[in-house]
Amino acid sequence: MAHTILPLGRPGRVPADGVFVGLFLGLVGLAWLCLWLWSASPHGRYLDHGSWLEIGVLAAVCRAVPAGDTLVPAALHAGAWMLMVAAMMLPTTLPLLVVWRRLVARRADRRLLGALVVMGYLAAWGGFGILAHLADAGLHRLAQASVWLTFNGWLIGVAALALAGLFQFSRLKDYCLERCRSPLGFAMQAWRGGAPRFQAWWLGVRHGLFCIGCCWALMLLMFVVGMGSLGWMLLLAAVMAAEKNLSIGRRLTAPVGIVLFATAAGLALANLGLLPSAWL
Repeated sequence: MAHTILPLGRPGRVPADGVFVGLFLGLVGLAWLCLWLWSASPHGRYLDHGSWLEIGVLAAVCRAVPAGDTLVPAALHAGAWMLMVAAMMLPTTLPLLVVWRRLVARRADRRLLGALVVMGYLAAWGGFGILAHLADAGLHRLAQASVWLTFNGWLIGVAALALAGLFQFSRLKDYCLERCRSPLGFAMQAWRGGAPRFQAWWLGVRHGLFCIGCCWALMLLMFVVGMGSLGWMLLLAAVMAAEKNLSIGRRLTAPVGIVLFATAAGLALANLGLLPSAWL
């Protein structure tokens, strides 16, 4: 079946890119501000979903709502996760959104189409967040059922760090990074056929899936260091943005993997008593 390319704009005729970028970065900054205010408030421990069921009013809500011990923490986690994605991952989509804005500049519904791209991107990360939450909840239940794992929970953190380090050298990460580094080609390939609104949303979903493909292991580290750890969030966000969007990104992948492996080894040795914990 033949495909027709939908009407596109001309990049050179798009005004005020600086205004768009400024508004976009302002939105991202607002997400960071919300996370900072949340973590610094008396309710900062809500970001630690492991203790949500033990906190006053929420504990009562969990008891009152059918299946509340599962649904309420999942809803709270989803809100925290999406706020974190908006702060950490949405900035890495800026090159694609600038290209997209130029491609559809001549369309009357360009703002709606741009919003649908963002919504599709967030939907992909939201789905991944649900899976990550379920896996994390499963690990918590496993730890509660195993006395040995309860006293050796550090193994989970070591395993997560080692997995993230190993993934830095995988072909899948390289493949997904290459797709994310070519926003124009990615947008042109996806922007075909009818149903422009669906195509815009699906473009966001596909970009989100490739973004997950190259960043999922680093994002899972947030479950190790804590979703309220703004310092770690800033560091991981900077690493992922540099890998995807900067010219030095290709040279960062291997060193980051080595650092993650070294950190995992250091934590293991420290917990086994073979390395002073003050060294970490």
